[in-house]
Amino acid sequence: MIERQTDAVRMLTAQHREMEELLKQVKESDDTNRQSLFAKAADKLTVHIKSEEEIFYPAVNAARTEDDLLEALEEHLSLKRLLADLLEMDPGEKEFEAKFKVLKEQTEHHHEEEEEKLFPAVLRMIDGDKREELGREMLALQQEMTAQGEPREGVTDETAAAAPLNATQEQSGKQA
Repeated sequence: MIERQTDAVRMLTAQHREMEELLKQVKESDDTNRQSLFAKAADKLTVHIKSEEEIFYPAVNAARTEDDLLEALEEHLSLKRLLADLLEMDPGEKEFEAKFKVLKEQTEHHHEEEEEKLFPAVLRMIDGDKREELGREMLALQQEMTAQGEPREGVTDETAAAAPLNATQEQSGKQA
């Protein structure tokens, strides 16, 4: 299906499945492959989180979604803190394995909550054209971050507090 390829909700849902598969691969990998697989998963998770925080969440903020969005931002903060800790560890360490398991479980929980609560509300509130526009904006940001190198490296600077809900609301009006 060519139309609505960049629908924000569909794109984010597809990225959830991709990240879950990557996290599963990290968990099942041997020590020699774990480092590179984890780096790839950390980059994907970082650009996904950033595009939600900077574009998607501010654009879909409404009274009916504010509580879900604030909770999602706190979950992002928790994921960033876990990522920051894991990036400082050797993937062969026992502690890495335990902390990674928590990251994987929290990521899956976060995806489930978005897909069961937030996304249905967004589908009701925002028309397809606007979701397409948001998807294009998020994809452009994700591609830009990926092109700049290792997005995961910036996550350690974002662990003090959750991102504000209105972080870049003015961006939601830009064309990608």
